[in-house]
Amino acid sequence: MDINNKVIVITGAARGLGYAMAEHLAEKGAKIALVDIDFDSVDHAASTITDAKGYACNVTNEADVEQLFQQIKADFSRIDGLVNNAGILKDGLLIKYKDGEMRKMSLEQFQSVIDVNLSGVFLCGREAASHMVQSDKGGVIVNISSISRAGNFGQTNYSAAKAGVVAMTTAWAQELARFNIRTGAIAPGFIATEMTAQMPQKAYDQAAQMSPLKRMGTPQEIAQAVSFIFENDFISGRVIEVDGGTRI
Repeated sequence: MDINNKVIVITGAARGLGYAMAEHLAEKGAKIALVDIDFDSVDHAASTITDAKGYACNVTNEADVEQLFQQIKADFSRIDGLVNNAGILKDGLLIKYKDGEMRKMSLEQFQSVIDVNLSGVFLCGREAASHMVQSDKGGVIVNISSISRAGNFGQTNYSAAKAGVVAMTTAWAQELARFNIRTGAIAPGFIATEMTAQMPQKAYDQAAQMSPLKRMGTPQEIAQAVSFIFENDFISGRVIEVDGGTRI
């Protein structure tokens, strides 16, 4: 896909990885629909990018997602690409048992991460694909997974969601190819964002040292991988690991 003049929707785009993707794709000439849950934040982010518009949406709400994509289509007249980037963390052990006291990960803690990181990807992917099929111009859907998809200590909910994201990416590649719609996933390692900056310094340093490169990745390096999937027309249904060689 030639990104120039294409309309690309990015969720979780007010800051961090999503904003870096928006900037990078806009520099290549794309028109960007930035989506996040807080309108003021995403509207401000969009105001700093050429040919961009901000939208507030809770990606876990089916009606809101349907309305979102209808509005983007009305505003831009087409939808060529989607980056499913919105996600949350609510890490914790499945169970904790100490001194005779049992504590369990709550269903709410598990389900809230599944709702945003997996169901939200499903809803946005479904709506984007619907509009792409109706336009008969094809398109590309990129889903952001994580190296945690293989399973990570303290991340039962997050790991399950990110593994599901890769599985959906593969299934969609098979289902949507006949409509000239490609899919791809990216599995980032530890990336220097506002989220990781909030980690205790010792934990941050340990995470950075897990990579053979001995550093965190940058949002721009993830954005480059996103544009690679968009631009390479023989990539579909595969996950690209951008993790500096990290294994967890």
